[in-house]
Amino acid sequence: MTKAETISQRVEALREWMSSHKLDAFIFPSTDPHASEYVPEHWKAREWISGFNGSAGTAVVTRTAAALWTDSRYWLAAEEQTAGTPFDVIRCRRNVATAEEVLQWIRENCTQEGETLTVGLDAWTNTAEAVCGFELAAGTDFVITTDLEPTAELWTDRPPLPESPVEIQPIEFAGEDAQSKMQRIRETVSAQGANATIITQLDDIAWTLNLRGSDVHCTPVFVAYLMLLPDEATLFVNHTKISDEVERYLAQIGVRTEPYEAIAAVLAPSRELRGLRFLIDTSTTNRAIYDLVSMIETFDNRPNFPDDSFANTISIARFNASPVTSPIIEAECPVAQMKTHKNRAEIAGMRNAMLKDGVAMVKFLRWLKGQAPALPEGNGQDGDITEISVDRKLTALRAEQEGFRDISFDTIAGYGPHAAIVHYEATPETDVPLQPRGLLLLDSGAQYVDGTTDITRTIALGPLTDDERRDYTLVLKGHLRLAMAVFPDGASGTQLDVLARYAMWQEHKNYGHGTGHGVGSYLSVHEGPHQFRMNWMPAPLHAGMTVTIEPGIYIAGSHGCRTENTMLIVEDGEQGWLRLEPLTLCPIDTEPIIRELMADDEIQYLNDYHARVRKALLPLLNDLEDRDWLVKNTEILK
Repeated sequence: MTKAETISQRVEALREWMSSHKLDAFIFPSTDPHASEYVPEHWKAREWISGFNGSAGTAVVTRTAAALWTDSRYWLAAEEQTAGTPFDVIRCRRNVATAEEVLQWIRENCTQEGETLTVGLDAWTNTAEAVCGFELAAGTDFVITTDLEPTAELWTDRPPLPESPVEIQPIEFAGEDAQSKMQRIRETVSAQGANATIITQLDDIAWTLNLRGSDVHCTPVFVAYLMLLPDEATLFVNHTKISDEVERYLAQIGVRTEPYEAIAAVLAPSRELRGLRFLIDTSTTNRAIYDLVSMIETFDNRPNFPDDSFANTISIARFNASPVTSPIIEAECPVAQMKTHKNRAEIAGMRNAMLKDGVAMVKFLRWLKGQAPALPEGNGQDGDITEISVDRKLTALRAEQEGFRDISFDTIAGYGPHAAIVHYEATPETDVPLQPRGLLLLDSGAQYVDGTTDITRTIALGPLTDDERRDYTLVLKGHLRLAMAVFPDGASGTQLDVLARYAMWQEHKNYGHGTGHGVGSYLSVHEGPHQFRMNWMPAPLHAGMTVTIEPGIYIAGSHGCRTENTMLIVEDGEQGWLRLEPLTLCPIDTEPIIRELMADDEIQYLNDYHARVRKALLPLLNDLEDRDWLVKNTEILK
């Protein structure tokens, strides 16, 4: 049975299930109960029902139609992956489809004209904010229900919850102990008028407790919830993940543990939690947790239910509920901002990680450039260098570095037309051999115990077309213009984003993704809320934050170009002014550059950057050929 046939069967089974539960449509988000960008296999329900494996998208199934919304990073990939299935790909102009867009499509693709339609969402995998958006958009035309989960019945081979062990992140890399972090969180919560909070995002929990795990592919986190009360803390995590060492550590920092699923029973209205005011971030907290917290004050004399299970706890909480003062204060989780400001130990770790990554990248680029002239012109033979083998080679070189733990995301190695697919990931079916011409776009990164890296280089493998050279140069100009920026403390990334796009805009070219994102300290490679992005993102920029610069141009069926460095925001002499310091240390290919398009100050910045790379990496390279290659490829460009 083909993949498309399997997806079609799942959609038909879902429609039968929807009919039995009197649903007209069901909506599958990309997230898990922790609003994660990258989720454990257990919660990849959108991929299970649609076949699309990108990190962002919304799948919707009605009795007669099915659609998948995704943004420009995944348009081409989504169309390829859903070909032959019931799903139509709808190109979204923003990160996610709006509730209004989805409901309008449902109305247009349901046969019950004029009737109120019932739409299902899973309360555990949709944030409180997302569900509220659907409820507000629904008006009187739709009923939104959140207490049904089709995957519990239909996903028969569903992967179990991950059970990887939890590890302690040494203080030499964390730079601040967990007690201090929890105290700062409590103080911030108190300043908002609350005295308790539930931290749901996995990287926030890992950062707060100085713990790491491997439950999520490429991201060193573990599945858990963390509840902070005025004088105690509870980590909801499956005990099989906790070693004796970690258990002793948690006891020392004043954190007790409960099973992961127990959070529903603990939050179910009880006298122990009455009187508390919970700070809840509705953009990251799932609707199920939000509902449970909102009902804390409602039970004094609830009836004895025969089964207070994880699945029916919300129904129990809603039983005989009476209007009370809400125990919830809605505000941003304070951890999001705290962890973006790197302390001295984290910055030192990031610098060290970038050195190691730079060594691996130089070894790789020297090898690849050396192979390029001898690449075959044919359609691929055993032993050819391909997109997948390039990925394996680079990962192997990174694995030689001290403290390497994993890659930080699946490598994007796109040659020729594949480079125009923004988040392309080669598979055995799509893998192509490299040839001695054109461009290879290589976006990759690593997780080291002292830092996380993210770098993109576009590499000339031989002769290039005029269009390839021009687009490469426009992208490089955009990268350099933003890298050279000096800006006031507190400016937002949106106010600076135009610097990366200006040169290409003059030639009516643009890209749909953001220009840059934060990077964690041995945590998630995507860290916010600050970003460089064209659409309005008000999060302010401050010294100590990391952020990438990664403009690109993508020409479908032809080529793609992107250049990315990870940067550290630092003070620029006078108080109140900031600039960007490159953390990434790796030569930028100068072969494709059209010199006449480059401004003198852009060339000067590039030369200074290459001098910085050469000075930092040369002492770490033992192989004479690697050293010679680095010197040659960081020569002054005149």
